[in-house]
Amino acid sequence: MRRSRPSLSIEEPTINITPLIDVVFVVLIMFILIAPLVDKENVHLAKGSSSEEHELKESSLISLVVKKNSELLLNRIPVDLEDLPYRLKEVKSLYPEATPQLFHDRMAPFGTYQEVKLAMEVAGFSEMELVVEPSTKNE
Repeated sequence: MRRSRPSLSIEEPTINITPLIDVVFVVLIMFILIAPLVDKENVHLAKGSSSEEHELKESSLISLVVKKNSELLLNRIPVDLEDLPYRLKEVKSLYPEATPQLFHDRMAPFGTYQEVKLAMEVAGFSEMELVVEPSTKNE
């Protein structure tokens, strides 16, 4: 008598992704519901010659402007990047509680922003307000 082997049927593994799809939809709905309620950071986008820009610049005791060509103005006075940490220390001693506002033109190099940020840290500032200005085509 010959014994017949039971045929081994190889089942292909399957993955039930229904719970995964449910989770994705729940997360998506959560984002849709919560996104309008999230408090966004106050980043002021200054406009060309608006009065809001003028008020914003006047509201800070320390303002640093980085123009498109990397020219720096500290409280409307031109300053070199090498002298910036020393000038910022002087201003910090005059206004120890003030938070500086950095007006950085969008077309200015990012490396300039990094150097200005480092100069502010060296001068002892722990925070700053960053105001991004659009570049004007006339400059």
